[in-house]
Amino acid sequence: MSPTEALEAVISAIDQHNQQLFAFCTLTLDQARADAREVERKLAAGEDPGPLMGIPMGIKDLILTRGTRTTGGCLAYADYVPDEDDIVVERLRAAGAIILGKTNVSELGYSLTGDNPIFGTTRNPWDPKLSSGGSSAGAAVAVATGMGPVAIGSDGGGSIRLPAAFCGVFGFKPSMGRVPLYPGCRDERLPGLSSWESLEHIGPLSRTVEDAALVMSVIAGPDPRDRHSIPSEAATWRELRECNIVGRRVAYCPTWDGVAVDPQIRAQTDLAARVFADELGCLVEEITPSFGKLVLNFRTIMAAESDLPGMRAMAERLAERMSPNLRKFLQIDWTAEMLTDALKFRKSAANQMWRLMARYDYILTPTTSDLPPLADKAEGAEDVVRPLPSFTCIANMTGQPAASMPAGWTPAGLPVGVQIIGRHLADRDVLCAAAGFEQAHPWSDRWPCL
Repeated sequence: MSPTEALEAVISAIDQHNQQLFAFCTLTLDQARADAREVERKLAAGEDPGPLMGIPMGIKDLILTRGTRTTGGCLAYADYVPDEDDIVVERLRAAGAIILGKTNVSELGYSLTGDNPIFGTTRNPWDPKLSSGGSSAGAAVAVATGMGPVAIGSDGGGSIRLPAAFCGVFGFKPSMGRVPLYPGCRDERLPGLSSWESLEHIGPLSRTVEDAALVMSVIAGPDPRDRHSIPSEAATWRELRECNIVGRRVAYCPTWDGVAVDPQIRAQTDLAARVFADELGCLVEEITPSFGKLVLNFRTIMAAESDLPGMRAMAERLAERMSPNLRKFLQIDWTAEMLTDALKFRKSAANQMWRLMARYDYILTPTTSDLPPLADKAEGAEDVVRPLPSFTCIANMTGQPAASMPAGWTPAGLPVGVQIIGRHLADRDVLCAAAGFEQAHPWSDRWPCL
């Protein structure tokens, strides 16, 4: 199949599904077709177009794209067209990837839904009445429906893993700094669009673990524009078929901190734990760690890493045209004591995690505590989405690598995600474990019936 043929197949899926599900908010198909022809020209001339040659993909609308508007789902940025690419987009273009456009997000990523005041709501492909999760909502839906084999999302508290779980695809959050961030999280001129400096991670959503590893081989590695960036695990990303996790120690945490888990989710994650034990040869032990007020302190650090004066001025201008959950967040009187308490909590949580990981190679949890809520109910409803990051935000607090993979489906046909967290900087280990689970319990041939 030529790059143009592959692109047209993906565009056909977009034509078929995007109006119903709204994965993409901005499409750049003329440029994508020109880029596909350029890849074909390089191939015909014997040139090397790069390791992602001709692969079509969407970019989350919080990640900056030169010459293509980046709104973050916020009316304050409705007409914003960046003059530079985010580092990850630079690297994708250089590797021959074909950028289809921008995928829909919750407003500025401050909610775990796919709703915003500009473009509306992204719908779950397994049941369009339900939420797709967020904030990388459009990215997950695009991959789940063939609107591109891979998409790039960002994850500040679960924003890759949660929609991956709700939409039945693989989502990978690398270690902090593994994929450098700039201008995202680093540009002080972009309140709201550039936040969460020590929480945000960029990574792929894909149908297979190997596809995610291929993308990581391109986007990982340090850059001087991100002072937190770290070296890539060079030449190891795609060597997954030889992985052997026999004898690895897995802590299975069906819950923690007393979080109530839907029985249908518990049934599928119990099955996943048995796959690791019975089929992959791991030593699985069920434990119930307690971190305390994890989500509350996580939200406080979110606030500390936001431009509160800039965002409050934006909220004053937009008034009711800003998402209600974001307005409410900005109205909280965040104090220095709340911040220092949250930072102290983060130290304690990180210390608890490294002590836990001294005994285990992996932590296995549900990705979400609940099945997807109704999309219309989730829009702006903070009380609905508040419990969702209970299992995911710890890996953003500590910077550890984590992934969500389909554990199975409920009797009603909704996907359930299981999360695997690895040791500090052990990104490849997480991909190896996910690849082993995928081989034992494959999911990539399961498609929503639209």
